[in-house]
Amino acid sequence: MFTFASMKIKKLYIIFVLFLLGSISIFAQDAAKILPPMTLEACIDYALKNNVQIKQSELNTELSKITLTQSQADLLPSLNGNVSHSYNYGRTIDRFTNEFATQGVLSQNLSLSSDITIFNGLQMINTIKQNQFGYLASKFDVDKIKNDISLNIASAYLQILYALETVDNARNQIGITTSQVERTKKLVDAGASAKGTLLDIQAQLALEELNFTNAQNQLDISYLSLTQLLNISAAEGVSIVKPDLAVGNEILLTSTANQIYNTAITNLPEIKSAEYNVKKCEKTVDVAWGGLSPRLALSAAYGTGYSGLSRQIVTPPVYEGYAADGSVTTGGDLVYSPYFSNPVTEKIPFMDQYKNNVNKSFGLFLTVPIFNRLQTKSAIDRAHIQKLNADLMVESAKLQVQKNIQQAYADANGGLKKYNSSLKTVDAMKESFKYTEQKFNVGMVNTNDYNDSKNKLAKAESDLLQAKYEFVFKTKVLDFYQGKPLKF
Repeated sequence: MFTFASMKIKKLYIIFVLFLLGSISIFAQDAAKILPPMTLEACIDYALKNNVQIKQSELNTELSKITLTQSQADLLPSLNGNVSHSYNYGRTIDRFTNEFATQGVLSQNLSLSSDITIFNGLQMINTIKQNQFGYLASKFDVDKIKNDISLNIASAYLQILYALETVDNARNQIGITTSQVERTKKLVDAGASAKGTLLDIQAQLALEELNFTNAQNQLDISYLSLTQLLNISAAEGVSIVKPDLAVGNEILLTSTANQIYNTAITNLPEIKSAEYNVKKCEKTVDVAWGGLSPRLALSAAYGTGYSGLSRQIVTPPVYEGYAADGSVTTGGDLVYSPYFSNPVTEKIPFMDQYKNNVNKSFGLFLTVPIFNRLQTKSAIDRAHIQKLNADLMVESAKLQVQKNIQQAYADANGGLKKYNSSLKTVDAMKESFKYTEQKFNVGMVNTNDYNDSKNKLAKAESDLLQAKYEFVFKTKVLDFYQGKPLKF
């Protein structure tokens, strides 16, 4: 019984594992279908829509826009309504009858109030301009982040292309050495070659297989870097389109570094953002100076209310005659006074009280700052320092752009020269290896010379690849600074 149950559990476990593996396979296939091979332009477009950093920057721009809208709305008059409904217990003075009350009294109050600033040293106007410049600067900050992401994607894209070619070269090297291993093995079996020669070639093959594994790992890491920039959870199913990146021998840099720089500073968003921040700080100074100005405001209010103590006479008092009031004259005579019947009263209705208790008010209020513990002076000084710092930020941004362009220009020139030199080296090493291989096949050179020649060729091809992609990337950077789209 126990054995049968165990077998049943094992079968269920196997079925579950097969189902899980099938689900993973289907998921991987679906992931591959979701994203077809992507060009550089497609990668950039995808990142601009999905990158978290860009979304955060766009939200900051929305906050700047809300701040601008609020500062514009501050020019409008305010309007506030107030309604209260309360019961008072104990000894209190009713605000409508001005009488003391000891019983519970129902009170209601309705009011509308409004105020508007007429003049405050143009602080509100300058605040609007300050927020306008801040909003424009934040929009260019978004463009700056988009440009940075685009350049990072271009770098990651080219790194994948470089890794792909490195893998191909490593695979080709393995193919050549594998053929040589097979050939040498036949010679050893026939007694025409020493076994040590075969062992040396096999060691070379093992080394090249290791190089292939390292190249494949680097390719996987390159894909991972790209998918992280694209905000994709996994690299599986992601592939790129391999463009033709042939580099000619002609000089491809037609503009000087200064010409590229002069174009860049008129187009780059980080320069425009820094310049708008300077204008924003200028208005911050104006706002601070406005704190020294008198302030004039207009206020108006309208209100009414109801009190449970308010009563009106229904039947007035009636003359009843004279009666002694209990006092006497100096001569001892009683004093008689007229007396009246008590009047009949009733509560004044709600609507009547609302009409009768209406109160209106308006007034002008002038505030003249005399001494505020140096707060205004400190605000002005801080604003001036912020303005100077903003000026330095513009200069810093321009210097950084100039430095980047000069570095990219020098790297591109150096990369082109290195590529042309490496190209000649590869051609020479191919001929050299071909000649060495022929000599090795007839036993004129040993395996050390053969492997050395082969390794030199592999290194020359690796140097050629590095020079090629370094040049391509730097030229793309220079194209970017000239306002050209990033594409192949």
